[in-house]
Amino acid sequence: MKQLRPVLLLSALFALPAQAIDYRSVDAPVAILYDAPSLMAKKLFVVGNGYPVDVVVSVDNWLKVRDSSGALAWIEADKVAAASKRMLVVTAAQADIRSAAQDNAPLAARAAKGVMLEWQATLPGGWARVLLPNNSTGYVKLDQMWGV
Repeated sequence: MKQLRPVLLLSALFALPAQAIDYRSVDAPVAILYDAPSLMAKKLFVVGNGYPVDVVVSVDNWLKVRDSSGALAWIEADKVAAASKRMLVVTAAQADIRSAAQDNAPLAARAAKGVMLEWQATLPGGWARVLLPNNSTGYVKLDQMWGV
């Protein structure tokens, strides 16, 4: 029986449902991230409109979220937009934004680490279409961004 326990444990782990990543963006001029789901909890960070987060869990009117650094915190649920508008953040030292979803396409812009761009679509080949500040469209490699 002792030999079956590891097999049963592994079977139970693989039977767990896969958790889908739920990327969203802050939809308030100012939002506070807390260390617990309460207005009385310790305030950790202040973030602004568009700040991208990954929703880990929802409890009552609170969301536990992860940011691009991997930090976990709680935010009031009404401060986070539905998935309709999503922002991405540059995680590379510099992201090359191309005029087409091809490595050899002309460079449309460059964005420094920490810059947020509005996500439009995820494309084959590891690309995302993004909206640039001048309202034109560009294409960036997914490995340079967080939030997709």
